Amino acid sequence: MSPDTLKDLHVDKAVSNQLVLASASPRRRELLQQIGVQFSVQPVDICEDVLTDESAEVYVARLAREKAELGLQRSGAKAALGSDTSVVMSGEILGKPKDASDAERMLMSLSGSEHQVMTGVALATEYETQVCVVTTVVHFKELTPEICRAYWASDEPCDKAGAYGIQGLGAVFVDRIEGSYSSVVGLPLAETAEMLTHAGIPIWQPV
Repeated sequence: MSPDTLKDLHVDKAVSNQLVLASASPRRRELLQQIGVQFSVQPVDICEDVLTDESAEVYVARLAREKAELGLQRSGAKAALGSDTSVVMSGEILGKPKDASDAERMLMSLSGSEHQVMTGVALATEYETQVCVVTTVVHFKELTPEICRAYWASDEPCDKAGAYGIQGLGAVFVDRIEGSYSSVVGLPLAETAEMLTHAGIPIWQPV
């Protein structure tokens, strides 16, 4: 991780014993800030391979739990939040694209149809780990290979599950959604706020 990246994480030692976000995702950080949660950042690296016969729902829940529990272990904080988001099309988990060809394949498979975005979120404390999975149905407009290649050239899809970001340029692909918008971005805020409140972590705090 570069010095610039570390600087951008804005780790606040004053709140590091309260809640850590076990992720370097700027989108999840912004979502937590949106609802007034005070936290520090403790990214963790885990193996994200899908296990044999593992469903998408079980997969995102497992990764969220592993991230939260590892974040708690390493930080010594009161609580740690982990999350994982997967784009699922006809049962296939679409991860981050390997290259332009892979991104085009993913986007064209989503073209003119609906898919699911599943986000697992886990909050680990010394007493328990709460886990939930939120599923949102996303309807895509018809795409062309030319549009997919132009989108890849923007660099936005490179690190996005399913090769698109609903909060960025990829928003133009989305006809409508059924469910939680924040979950598609990377963190279901209603469910996360409920977990935090249950664990005694306040929301709506002044910046």
